[in-house]
Amino acid sequence: GSERQSKSGAEGQLLKEATKINLSLSTLGNVISALVDGKSTHIPYRNSKLTRLLQDSLGGNSKTAMIANIGPADYNFDETVSTLRYANRAKNIKNHARINEDPKDALLRNYQEQIEKLRKQVEE
Repeated sequence: GSERQSKSGAEGQLLKEATKINLSLSTLGNVISALVDGKSTHIPYRNSKLTRLLQDSLGGNSKTAMIANIGPADYNFDETVSTLRYANRAKNIKNHARINEDPKDALLRNYQEQIEKLRKQVEE
């Protein structure tokens, strides 16, 4: 997705698609930077469809894996370094995964635990 357009040889519709992909990846990079920085009050999720789709997975309530695909060829050196820098920033995002629970279910579970404790106290 992040290849140089001059190297890809894309023209016409493919060039437009590659441009949109690169723009989305750039926006994703901005979101990653804002999340890692921790000081940003605004995370630009709405700036692309990709980041809107990934909003719940980035810096949120989930476990997320991001895979960086690189190649060993000399002519891809710049892209490889860029991808590794991107991945290095992404690995610093801290998510706080937890089980999503309906508040009513949590309240019911709490009541059930309290009832069980009270039963044990009565039996003693």
